[in-house]
Amino acid sequence: MEVVTGLKIGAVARQTGVAVGALRYYESLGLIQSGRGQNGYRYYLPQTVQQVQFIKKAQTLGFSLEDIGEVLHVHQQGDVPCEFVRSLLQNKIDQLDAQIQQMMAFKADLEQYRDRWATAQPPPSNNICPLIDSISIDESPN
Repeated sequence: MEVVTGLKIGAVARQTGVAVGALRYYESLGLIQSGRGQNGYRYYLPQTVQQVQFIKKAQTLGFSLEDIGEVLHVHQQGDVPCEFVRSLLQNKIDQLDAQIQQMMAFKADLEQYRDRWATAQPPPSNNICPLIDSISIDESPN
């Protein structure tokens, strides 16, 4: 990208609320591009502000920078990436459903321990906590 004029990195940072270091990182991942002026400064096209805002919005939906890079790549190929975004979103939902199931099972395990230990009178011991020490490694939740 042969840009000799445009927005300096500080201007992009101010307009987007994204730190300069993060912008450099985005550039290293190929999410945004800059050109170098003769003075060595990075110069960004005005649409970079929109790209960075898109990146921030996509991150709020839980998309990784890798996912966002793929979406931007589809866009740069001239396609509208909405169908791809829908599939990424469904994958995220499926992952969350699996995590929720794991957490619910873990919660049920912890509740069983709580209920079993509610009336348990641990014998005097030199152990740190006889209740926890009574659990075998094989039976521990998760």
